[in-house]
Formats: sequence, C-alpha cells, structure tokens
Amino acid sequence: MRLRNVTGSREVIAESRYVVPEDSLHDMPGKWHALFGNQQPIHLEIGMGKGKFIHTMAMEHPEINYLGIEKYSTVLLRAVQKMEAMELPNLKFLRMDAEEITQVFGPGEVDRIYLNFSDPWPKDRHAKRRLPSKEFLARYDQILAKDGWIEFKTDNRALFDFAVEELQPAGWKAKVVTYDLHADPALMEGNVMTEYEEKFSAMGNPICKYVICR
Repeated sequence: MRLRNVTGSREVIAESRYVVPEDSLHDMPGKWHALFGNQQPIHLEIGMGKGKFIHTMAMEHPEINYLGIEKYSTVLLRAVQKMEAMELPNLKFLRMDAEEITQVFGPGEVDRIYLNFSDPWPKDRHAKRRLPSKEFLARYDQILAKDGWIEFKTDNRALFDFAVEELQPAGWKAKVVTYDLHADPALMEGNVMTEYEEKFSAMGNPICKYVICR
C-alpha cells in the first residue's frame, strides 16, 4: 500500500534540488538535455515508487540521464531520501500526473520508457488510466524517439494480458514477451528489480515482461 499522508512531504519535495520544480515543468519540453548539461540519452520511469529501480539504473549507467515520475509526494519522498544518501548527477525526479507527459516532454525527447508494477486499475471503466493502455501508448508515441522502446514489468497477469492486447490496435509491436521473466536467464541478465518485484517474486509470483516498439 502506498503511503500518502506523511506530514510535510510536499514541502520537502518542493525544496529538494533533486526534484524538478512543478511550476517549471510545462516550460521543459526540448530542454531536458540542457537540464543535465549533456546530450546523453534520456530514460524515463513512469510510476517509479520509492525509486529503487531508477536509482540503481542511474548508478549502473552514468552514460544515461534518468528521470523518474511519481504522483504521490510521500512515495517520492523515499526516493529523495535515497538521493540524499547517495547523490547521482544523472538522475532527477518529477512529481506529476503521467497524463501530462506530452506537455512536459518534446517530440522524440525520451529514448526509453520503463513501466514497473503499475497500478492495475482493475475496474473496466478505468481502463484508460492504466499506464500500458492504448491511451497512454498514444502519449508515449509523441515523446519517444523513433527508435525508442518501452519496457513493462508486472506480476498482475490480468493487467499484462490487457497490455499485450492493446498493442496491435495502438500500432505497437512486441520485441519481447515473457510470462516468467525470472525463468529466462538471457532476459534476467542485467535485470534490476523493483521493491515490488523482489516482494512478489519471493512469494513465488511469476513476473511478466514485455519490450515494445513501433
């Protein structure tokens, strides 16, 4: 369960140098490389949770710039605390709703997108809110580089089946689809686990993953 009511978390995040100020986000399209001061590829994690995955990725790949989006302040606070313990120059955070990404990133500005253990939004009427939905795929299409791709992991089989079914009508194609990531040595090479992945795989839940492109 995500904690959402840590007193003062919003204020701490607003003052953190690791978080891009919310009031400047709509001025950022086309300026992300300038923010990092280099032309390195930009990888984006949407719904990054407490930040274990993206912090590890940024630490292991200093040649890539990483941006993590998280909607909830008290969850993002945990990622900020990780940065305070180990600061990384190639990692920044954004507190925002992912529905606004096309207003925050320019065309083709992002080279890769990670979706890890996203909220399943189980009710049918909420399907368009699911991060691997065709509605979100249309948003990713606008900001992702022509040769970019998306990686999605989840233990929720119903959500994964939905995500795979959305690909064809949305005009995307799968490069990789697995229903048991941890049983595939080749795919596990270099795999960085999230907090949820560690938890659910320890419980014996198979982890599903796809890699998609246009």
